[in-house]
Amino acid sequence: MAKPFVVIPADFRAFDGNVWHAVPHQYVRAAVEGAEVLPLLIPALETGNDPDAILDRVDGVLLSGSRTNVHPSYYSDGEARDLDGPFDIGRDATVMPLVRRALERGIPLLAICRGIQELNVALGGTLASDIQEQPGIWDHRKPDVPELDTAYGIRQTVLVKEGSCLASVLGAGEVRVNSLHRLAISKAAPQLAIEALAEDGTVEAVSVIGAKAFAVGVQWHPEYWVGKDTPSNKLFAAFGEAVRAYADSKAKVTA
Repeated sequence: MAKPFVVIPADFRAFDGNVWHAVPHQYVRAAVEGAEVLPLLIPALETGNDPDAILDRVDGVLLSGSRTNVHPSYYSDGEARDLDGPFDIGRDATVMPLVRRALERGIPLLAICRGIQELNVALGGTLASDIQEQPGIWDHRKPDVPELDTAYGIRQTVLVKEGSCLASVLGAGEVRVNSLHRLAISKAAPQLAIEALAEDGTVEAVSVIGAKAFAVGVQWHPEYWVGKDTPSNKLFAAFGEAVRAYADSKAKVTA
């Protein structure tokens, strides 16, 4: 069987006076090596993307992390502050309908970092900014160091809930991860089950209640250590298995 395709929505970024539709290589590499699927990148367009046309051609959705944040207008009545940014309106407009349609159609989904926040907002949840300023909450932000292996170092413990979808992949109890963020889920969407918490109570993983296929979001970065870290490998392998199962079922329908 040919390798199935997964879609990765791009960021809209500016480099040297030009604008690009770009995805960090670590997610592409993890899709190929960890999930054993082939990634397709789609542009971050404010208008013009057709979610169903995209999903007709793929067997999974991978939402990457990013240096940008979901615009507060998607989950709050308050005006966006400069410190809530930077924003990527094109990615927001692309991902929100894509997530909802993927879930409706039963297409496997893995959402990472910004992705878990997009998943929560797409289903009606809210986000909190600069969580490190809240009483009792740790500083989850990326360390300001030049070495990426240090910045993405596995340094934090999360507690995976017994009986959760994630527990069936990683096992229940403590798992060491590399969670790097200053935004986090504030109010979880009604359709989401909280799968894992940091020791300070921050939501670190969710799954979609009643999903027709694998649909998990994690706040940490398993893509970075695929090939070296067992929990990271297990998570991408589970996503890849779900993608292949969906592709196989789709092929049987059209046969």
